[in-house]
Amino acid sequence: MTTNVTADIVVAGSGPAGLTAALALARAGFSVTLVGPQTRLDDRRTTALMTPSLAFLQGLGIGEPFAGHAAPLRVMRIVDATTRLVRSPPVTFRAAEIGEDHFGLNIPNAHLNRCLADAVAASPAIDWRKTTVERWELLPDRAVAHLADGSAVAARLAVAADGRASAAREAAGISTRRSALPQAALVCNFAHTRPHNDTSTEFHTETGPFTQVPLPGMRSSLVWVVAPRTAEELAALPDEELARRIEDKMQSMLGKVTVEPGRQVYPLSTASPRAFAARRVALVGEAAHVFPPIGAQGLNLGLRDVEDLTETALRHPADPGADAALADYDRRRRGDILARSTAVNLLNRSLLTGLLPAQLARLAGLGALGALSPLRGFFMREGLRPGSGFSAAAAGLRLSARRAGGRPL
Repeated sequence: MTTNVTADIVVAGSGPAGLTAALALARAGFSVTLVGPQTRLDDRRTTALMTPSLAFLQGLGIGEPFAGHAAPLRVMRIVDATTRLVRSPPVTFRAAEIGEDHFGLNIPNAHLNRCLADAVAASPAIDWRKTTVERWELLPDRAVAHLADGSAVAARLAVAADGRASAAREAAGISTRRSALPQAALVCNFAHTRPHNDTSTEFHTETGPFTQVPLPGMRSSLVWVVAPRTAEELAALPDEELARRIEDKMQSMLGKVTVEPGRQVYPLSTASPRAFAARRVALVGEAAHVFPPIGAQGLNLGLRDVEDLTETALRHPADPGADAALADYDRRRRGDILARSTAVNLLNRSLLTGLLPAQLARLAGLGALGALSPLRGFFMREGLRPGSGFSAAAAGLRLSARRAGGRPL
């Protein structure tokens, strides 16, 4: 028998973006129905959450559970490990350079998902329906999700947190530019005999980034981007041989490596919707943006989607899915998403191409970052929070002007 459940907002997708969206919107005072299966706890990947993202989660009552399971990121380094004629100098970003203790925390996805799922389960304002959406019905005054268990949820706003192949996005008629990349990511964790000193190193290679990110103790996580066939071959190697290759790739900077059980391979692609909201559907997370794993941007961008969507809904409390509200959300997210995705895609393409102009452009950009402290500080601040680099630059200019004018500070 079909039971129609009415909520202010229905969230499709029980990954980290969907769980966070449900929590944030419920905390803002909306009744929320979350639709999605039990969250996966076998994800071997880790997520580097920057300090603004951590502050946002802390405001939702999440944060303390990360203690003991996460490692701080105090230093982030880019190393050109290509063998091409033109190579960029290493660039080191230190949080202390911009007055921060750390850029963020690297958290195992399994633990992050567990913390979010527990918080959702404990919220009386969230009805978690652990099923899937079979069909969407988008009407002028509401969105109706017809569920696989035979029930239906009607809401003013539907939040599409259902991933890169988002059915809610398709139902809303939002076209998307997609591109499969000639790359796949091998993901695993490993122990090492030398301390990482809270430093993450992103080695740039001809196939993509090889990124080591610290975990608590003498452990690190790895995202190794290579050709899809190579990724499968690496995943099939004996532990000792894979450990040797990882150690060689890192030039033994962390000493002897021991690979931990559990390896996963993920094909890479890009996706860019023409709009981020339409017909009572707002996109968040990978429904709104997909790009390669460079620079710790993915989920941080998704959490900003959720933050902006919550603020938009609060400005349109009577009908958060109205055309005016969706247009407002689209405007708020467009610049941030396009800037981040374009930058990551361009950097990734510069690694894959052997064309000299691209290599020279990359050399100039990374060389300037390494040599110019103000520019480096600007990019570090912008990496944490869009607009903060510009704000710091403007504050510096005002301070210089006051000093030049001889006025007391």
